[in-house]
Parts: sequence; structure tokens; C-alpha cells
Amino acid sequence: MKNAENTIGNLIDKQGVAFISSVDGDGFPNTKAMLPPRKREGIRTFYFTTNTSSMRAAQYRDNPKACIYFCDRRFFRGVMLKGTMEVLEDSESKEMIWREGDTMYYPKGVTDPDYCVLRFTAAEGRYYSNFKSETFEI
Repeated sequence: MKNAENTIGNLIDKQGVAFISSVDGDGFPNTKAMLPPRKREGIRTFYFTTNTSSMRAAQYRDNPKACIYFCDRRFFRGVMLKGTMEVLEDSESKEMIWREGDTMYYPKGVTDPDYCVLRFTAAEGRYYSNFKSETFEI
């Protein structure tokens, strides 16, 4: 892959779904489909919204090891990013990714105590395309 950031960034930006994985208390992976990240900084840092009271937020607080996956079904290619997930509840993070219409999920608005931000920071990735996989550092 010539330019990982462009190739992978373009793949990610075209997907309507992101898959995030956490580790449960028994050490098993748990994967969930989510709306795409609200914001990304290159292919290292991604921001998602979720409920503070969610099972996923609790799992990330207990064990920050995480992975996110994006799949381009049309061209049968995808990318897995491994790293850590932080649960952020500060007003600056919440305001940064808040969007009009979010009150459908968080009725009390941007200050809703059940609204938080998940910040994923990638350490490495694995890209699959043309029946080949390659691992890359971030």
C-alpha cells in the first residue's frame, strides 16, 4: 500500500457503519455495529458517541483495549485498527462532536449525563484488499 493514510482514510469515509470491539469481564471480545465516527484525525484518532450508561462504555472503562473495523462490501476490502478506547465526559469533547438532532438519543442535550464520547487511538492496523492482507504501524 503506497499511502496508508489516504487509502484507508478514503475507505473509512465512505462507510455508513463502523464495527467497534471491546473486551468483556471474562476476556471475550464483544463487537457492535455503530454509526460512523463523528470525527477522525488521520487514521490514528476516532471519535464516536454513545450512552454513558452503556455496556460498551463500562467495558472500555474496565479494559481500554479495543479495535475498530471498517468494511467496503462492494470491493470486498476492509481495515482493522487496534488500539485503546477512552470514555470522555468533559464538556469540550462532548461539544466537539455534538450534532443537531442528537437530542433524539440524548434528550437533555449536550450536557445530558447519559451522553459521552468514545475516543479511539490506533496503534497498528491490518488492511485487506485483493485477497491479501498487510499489517502496518500507525
